[in-house]
Amino acid sequence: MKVIVAKPGLDGHDRGAKVIARALRDGGHEVVYTGLRKTPEEIVRATMDEDAAALGLSTLSGAHDVLIPAICEGLIKEDLGRTVVFAGGIIPASDRDALHNLGVRAIFGPGTSTSEILDFLNEVSSRKKSGESVGVGESSEWRWE
Repeated sequence: MKVIVAKPGLDGHDRGAKVIARALRDGGHEVVYTGLRKTPEEIVRATMDEDAAALGLSTLSGAHDVLIPAICEGLIKEDLGRTVVFAGGIIPASDRDALHNLGVRAIFGPGTSTSEILDFLNEVSSRKKSGESVGVGESSEWRWE
């Protein structure tokens, strides 16, 4: 599966995103890391240009409640609603339901093992192969717990 790993906003810490990108690559996925300080528009454009099946967003800045919705809305607007969106970083439990309701299928906090993220992507692949719609713009209520 082709996966974009992106760092939205002004957050300058990308060690975790790089670790995840490498683990996903080592796990057999094609990974494109966008680098630091990307706007929602740049992330949506990269997802489109790369024809990615999944988008992983890493956020530590506290701006997840603004940036992630903008990215999800941008994907849907650009007819990329089949893209599976997942997030990681510092996202308080109190903010997670709102992101899930936008179509974010998984949120991984600090200390999550890379094998759990790989398991998530394997589950996404299985669900897509069976015809289930799990993209950000699709009506599925499924989320990784």
